[in-house]
Amino acid sequence: MTATSIAASNTPTRDRLGRPLRDLRISITDRCNFRCTYCMPKEVFGKDYQFLERSALLSFEEITRLARAFVQHGVEKIRLTGGEPLIRRNIEQLIAMLAEIPGLDLTLTTNGSSLAKKAASLKAAGLKRITVSLDSLDDAVFMGMNDVDFPVAKVLEGIDAAAAAGLAPIKINMVVKRGVNEHSIVPMARYFKQQGHILRFIEFMDVGHTNGWRMDDVVSAREIVDLISKDMPLEPADPNYTGEVAERWRYKDGGGEIGVIASVTQAFCKDCTRARISTEGKLYTCLFATSGHDLRALLRNGASDEALHAAIAGVWTKRADRYSEIRSEKTVKLEKIEMSYIGG
Repeated sequence: MTATSIAASNTPTRDRLGRPLRDLRISITDRCNFRCTYCMPKEVFGKDYQFLERSALLSFEEITRLARAFVQHGVEKIRLTGGEPLIRRNIEQLIAMLAEIPGLDLTLTTNGSSLAKKAASLKAAGLKRITVSLDSLDDAVFMGMNDVDFPVAKVLEGIDAAAAAGLAPIKINMVVKRGVNEHSIVPMARYFKQQGHILRFIEFMDVGHTNGWRMDDVVSAREIVDLISKDMPLEPADPNYTGEVAERWRYKDGGGEIGVIASVTQAFCKDCTRARISTEGKLYTCLFATSGHDLRALLRNGASDEALHAAIAGVWTKRADRYSEIRSEKTVKLEKIEMSYIGG
């Protein structure tokens, strides 16, 4: 089947392991107003760090063209990421453009710092759901992790604004690092159980090479579930779909659910259906990738739709990524793409 016929039928393009292309993450800025120690530490991303020039970023029109091309290869969900996506000027305009693509589940991940003032306009533009990163309810812990002294209350205000605007379901992502915020696990679970939002715990990952990752700093998904279950009993829940990264657990009293992303201690990506596009238009087929494929050059050199479709198909059909299954001391030391660059 040619790239053109694949595009015409919306048949999911499959990789060498038979995994369909279903999810696309698009990083729309490499900048962030936080300096989270596990993502963009100040020691690397300091005041002299050279971020991309605006001309290097994909334009809204380029992003939308890529999104439409990926949808024709089977993509059903697009998540906007960064950096911090809400600092991209006029993001509502981009959301409105993407929202015109039929049948697309359009969502966004944010640190919540601008969410209180933007939630209503994001919803009005066509955003359907939102995920907010929050690593503790303890101000001292959270401010230490975001390293810019941003308070918990402002993030919670944003979450409340998102709920009021109808951006649902709301998911909260908590990265857990041993010796830093593991004591926040149960209080976070208790609070968001009461709020009715889905909390997801993420093992501290060896993404990139600037966050000082060590296995000793990882609190395993099993430990997390056991800690919560002692206080609020849990039972396993079936995945919502094939390729879902988070392992679902529901409270036995019927009070909602949590998710755990065992990004280090389990082979969490064997059914992965995600592709990622970096801020300046490189396609990555794995969160732990060491290199990408330049789609911006195709866009800016006048490539036809057929050439664009062929390029996407050519990358995905050769994909055989399974990093979490083959992780070793050797792969951990590879100079991988930074999480802030491809949106986590």
